Amino acid sequence: MLEFKLPDMTCGHCVGAVTQALKQVDPEAEVVVDLPQRTVRVASATPATTLADALAEAGYPPA
Repeated sequence: MLEFKLPDMTCGHCVGAVTQALKQVDPEAEVVVDLPQRTVRVASATPATTLADALAEAGYPPA
């Protein structure tokens, strides 16, 4: 499972946008968001760089 720190993720809308961005890359991905910690954990066969690029494109670049 990969973990990304997303300092720009601050609300429920952000959680939805992050989840949607990851699911667009890998619809089968398991996405677990921890809003208070501003992290997202992803179980996916997709390379981490591809997932990070999708997050950045959605406006949530990993720190």
